[in-house]
Amino acid sequence: MAIRRVPLTAFAEEFSGFTELSSVALGGRVISVSDDFFAEAFHLLHVEPAPSLKGQFGPKGALYSGWESRRHNPAYDWCIIQLGTSGSVSGFDIDTSHFNGNEAPEVSVEVLSGLASEEPGKQDSRWVEVLPKQALGPNSQHLFAIPETTGVNFVKLNMYPDGGIARFRVYGQVIPVHPEDPAEFFDLAHVFAGGRVEFTSDQHFGVGSNLILPGRGKDMGDGWETKRSRENGHKDWAIIKLWVPLVASNPCSLKHQSGAPGALEQIEIDTAHFKGNYPESCEVHALAISGNVDWTSTSGEGHEWTVILPRTKLGPHRQHYFQLENVQGQRYTHVKVTIHPDGGIKRIRVVGTKGDSTSVPKTKLEEVGTVEAILPSIVSSAAISVPVLPLTPEAFAPFGQVIQAYRDHNAAPKGTKITPANQGSASKFHKLSLLASSYSAEAGATAGISVYRCSPLEGISRDGTTDLKIMERHPFTNQAFIPMGKGLGEGLDDPGSAYLVVVAKNGANGRPDIQTVRAFVANASQGIVYDTAVWHQPMTVLGKALDLACVETQVGDGGLADCEIVELEGAVRLKLPKEHHASSR
Repeated sequence: MAIRRVPLTAFAEEFSGFTELSSVALGGRVISVSDDFFAEAFHLLHVEPAPSLKGQFGPKGALYSGWESRRHNPAYDWCIIQLGTSGSVSGFDIDTSHFNGNEAPEVSVEVLSGLASEEPGKQDSRWVEVLPKQALGPNSQHLFAIPETTGVNFVKLNMYPDGGIARFRVYGQVIPVHPEDPAEFFDLAHVFAGGRVEFTSDQHFGVGSNLILPGRGKDMGDGWETKRSRENGHKDWAIIKLWVPLVASNPCSLKHQSGAPGALEQIEIDTAHFKGNYPESCEVHALAISGNVDWTSTSGEGHEWTVILPRTKLGPHRQHYFQLENVQGQRYTHVKVTIHPDGGIKRIRVVGTKGDSTSVPKTKLEEVGTVEAILPSIVSSAAISVPVLPLTPEAFAPFGQVIQAYRDHNAAPKGTKITPANQGSASKFHKLSLLASSYSAEAGATAGISVYRCSPLEGISRDGTTDLKIMERHPFTNQAFIPMGKGLGEGLDDPGSAYLVVVAKNGANGRPDIQTVRAFVANASQGIVYDTAVWHQPMTVLGKALDLACVETQVGDGGLADCEIVELEGAVRLKLPKEHHASSR
């Protein structure tokens, strides 16, 4: 393949299958520059297009969003960039937007393969020219395709003799970074793992490729956001290819290539910074497919997608964690995230392994169904492995309510009434849950507040797992638990001030439906309310003893009149987060 100028109209065809390796969002950075007197070179790597600053002046002259050097260079100016990650380079976007009369007349590009810890200089003998000197024009994008060059992590942009460039984007494929252990969990969709967003139905305000970037971004501009829909039943979607092993030579063969299958377990949907424009709900499907796929012609239709997350409500400005369904014993190469009806998502994390699923095959799960049907031979091998995920209102909604305040009021679930209180020194979050009771009048049930002093969980294995031994439910009343320990607010909390919340739906035989078991870790600033008749594990704390206030309606002295208990005998194995592995040993 020869070096080619690519027309802007062919951008999607030529570059949509590639990753912008130089982007600051991936960690790209300028490590040295010959001169950036008028406009600093770090602007080259910004995610957003260069804005016009026409008419604005600073102490050195007119302002530009880009790299601009002084006039009258007798040789050339240069800028050395470390890519966000090592990769194979296949093209460039050299953009002179808003530079008119002061643009760089010509450029060339060199690449280098070195250690991530070093900072190669201008004269380093390892520089290899991959784009010979090319003419540029004012106020325009210039796209170049080059033969694939592998193993690159440094790029040198040269401009002749001086002038300005607004943005410089290096396109290629990431060299995937994976854990050595095939059973270790990691984000199979992450850009550094080789994941790629291959198709979006709409990306009017924010591009789909942002979904798999590192971190949580800085504002709505570095997420995926679709335009507002005006049709009933509208939906938008993004198709993400999971990790691929490093394949080489022909860059065209990499476009829309199917991923290597992975065993999936959980997904994170992050709506950070989307407060009034987050999706109402989402659903996730998965697909295992081999060969090349042209999503632009099919939009994902015509394939046998499997539902791995049924349609679920989302909330504003937070991370949502969901355990996936229909993944036991299965492997998938793609996921499709569908949002209803439109809106914005910041990041998507698809957590799984390259190895086999740790649970029994799906067909076996269909056979065992509920706890009564689980045979001792299956129980002894921990028939189902359930991840313990951070507690969020949306994931817990099928089982009850989460009781918590929100530092940012815009992050509270839609419909939450919030008013100033205590002469403005507090905020009141009104009636986050109501007491419920279906006792007959003759039962003499009364509402009250009790306190449970809970000792920390014992018997956590070295791999961070523990058996779910008992579940209970209360057929006539809901039950609230409010921790009375020290909490640190939203987000990460002291692992010593945490407790487990394990729930399940009722099965056809009146026992817990093991396939619906979900497990969460709550911090000390979160309370929970179990809906009436929801199966749950007795209150279980992690790390250190914790007092929990219990608000409930009970008969008499609170005996077993409204409490059914089932022993599971190891039918479910809970997988605790790493920070809690050693908390009780």
